[in-house]
Amino acid sequence: MPKLPQVKPRELAKILRASGFQERPTSGSHMGYIHNNGMRTTIAIHNKPIPKGTLKAILRQAGMTTDDLIDEL
Repeated sequence: MPKLPQVKPRELAKILRASGFQERPTSGSHMGYIHNNGMRTTIAIHNKPIPKGTLKAILRQAGMTTDDLIDEL
């Protein structure tokens, strides 16, 4: 498995939208995303890269792998 890259929240949001996720209503600095098949995930929008553990959790919730993420970058 390749090394997990550093990704900023806005980059990840763009990748999720390209993968079929749609934004759902949220409040504050978090953005929620939902897919037609029922998968959901939430991203805190800020300027720092997403911590690795958080990124792994978001990818797992979105049904993506590290390889999928690298291909989309």
